[in-house]
Amino acid sequence: MPEALILGCGFTGSRVAERLKERHGFVVRCTHRAQLDFSLPGWRQKLRPVLAPLILHSVPLLGNGLDQEVLEELETQRIVYLSTTSVYGKVRDVDERTAPLADHPRVQLERAIQARYPSSLILRPAAIYGPGRGIHVSMKAGRFRFLGDGSNYVSRIHVDDLAAIAEAALLSDLTGVYPVADCHPCPSREIAEFCSRLMNVPMPLPASREELPASRQADRRVDGTAICRLLGISLRYPSYRSGIPASLTEQTDALDPAPAPQAP
Repeated sequence: MPEALILGCGFTGSRVAERLKERHGFVVRCTHRAQLDFSLPGWRQKLRPVLAPLILHSVPLLGNGLDQEVLEELETQRIVYLSTTSVYGKVRDVDERTAPLADHPRVQLERAIQARYPSSLILRPAAIYGPGRGIHVSMKAGRFRFLGDGSNYVSRIHVDDLAAIAEAALLSDLTGVYPVADCHPCPSREIAEFCSRLMNVPMPLPASREELPASRQADRRVDGTAICRLLGISLRYPSYRSGIPASLTEQTDALDPAPAPQAP
């Protein structure tokens, strides 16, 4: 049976694992920080038994040289690495030809992966959302605020679409680096107004740059059509207008499952 390792099996990785198992019959090994903490001694001994020919690398940056140490242990045939569109810095319009910030730690790791494993593929997802994660969750909890007048653009990708792209990427021989996003980048205020009407919650208040983390200050429109075209993927949720309602429905179903049918 084919084997794969999901290194950092969280929000996205768990869905990739399910797709590989259910659709292709893979034996999938998954690591989580609770069982494999790279900051603790002995991580090499725990990592080696779970290595596989295909690896989805979805671990956040570790720092202190650990990222390179982990990379050197990943004896494998192919790595698909989930990076981030934050590597583009202040560039507003991004596609597969856009150069990233050369000194960004993520870019340095991307290049190390490509140098060690030439068959690797780097994916740079925009903001990932889905059931339990995203602006709709933050607004429901009253935590979301947008920058200034909310005219800054944000690109997103639904977790199920990202999982489909990652699955196809692992099974392909495509190499290189590609941004990943849906087809509807939009101003922060636009999506806030949509969520406000959809969920019947108050509009968030504007905030200054000093009040928001850097991730909320991005002004970036990402064109992710290239990777979808090359992998033959059609997005299930090409816009937040379909993705957010679906996420809310899945959240509701998870909290309040339908009752089991009664025997006649």
